[in-house]
Amino acid sequence: MNSVKTVCLMTLLACIMMAIGGAFGGRHGVIIMLIIALGMNFFSYWFSDSIVLKMYHAQEVDETSYLYRIVADLAQRADLPMPKVYVIPTDVPNAFATGRSPSHAAVAATEGIMEMLDEEEIRGVLAHEMSHVLHRDILISTIVACFASVISMIANIAQWAAIFGGGRDEDGESSNPIALIATIIIAPIAAALIQFAISRTREYMADEEGGRMIDDPLALARALAKIDNYAHYQVMPGATKSTAHMCIINPFSGISSGLMNLFSTHPPTEERIARLEALDRKLHG
Repeated sequence: MNSVKTVCLMTLLACIMMAIGGAFGGRHGVIIMLIIALGMNFFSYWFSDSIVLKMYHAQEVDETSYLYRIVADLAQRADLPMPKVYVIPTDVPNAFATGRSPSHAAVAATEGIMEMLDEEEIRGVLAHEMSHVLHRDILISTIVACFASVISMIANIAQWAAIFGGGRDEDGESSNPIALIATIIIAPIAAALIQFAISRTREYMADEEGGRMIDDPLALARALAKIDNYAHYQVMPGATKSTAHMCIINPFSGISSGLMNLFSTHPPTEERIARLEALDRKLHG
């Protein structure tokens, strides 16, 4: 069901992009911006993992590490290639996965994870991240980001064209003002909401797969509660809005409330915990 929802939302993103492309600017300008956006996202797809790991000052560990051994066991259970394992030097508990494919993946966790959580809770967190690798969520998020960035670029073009009296289609006709307003204001907001909806859907999937992988959904639920509680008091060093969706808990949870929750990359932690508790009842009665 979650996979179907993701496909539907991605299709809707594509429809929005095509609709505003046809409503404003003509084919040629849209095609140029599309090529630029695809180029940017192609670069991001191939190099985003190393960029993100450097942003967080992540340090690779080997088989002597406690985290490495847990990830190795989970990779074997999930029949996945062994990813690289990194530790992030901060007391703020969090974790994420990155990489363009299961064969080129990395899992990173903070020092705070190891200090705050017990072994089963850590396994739950890492199983969640391995699920992202298993379901190629990194690839999906890159494609979605590509659509969203193209829509944002078109909106910016429309805004500047409106300011300088442009906004004509390829036949020289003036653009529909309603379509222009929709392009500038409504389309980027709709694209952002769809992008975040897909991100939240993938988080639910990773929670369920992670709980099943370790056969202990409640361990992951406890971990989420502890990490979320900490995130309300301290922002993870190095965290940015562009990388927040990667973390198991939004590192900006403490400064997001009300209407801003509509634009959150993560579902409410309480709902995630409730689903994990329901999964535990399903698995163990």
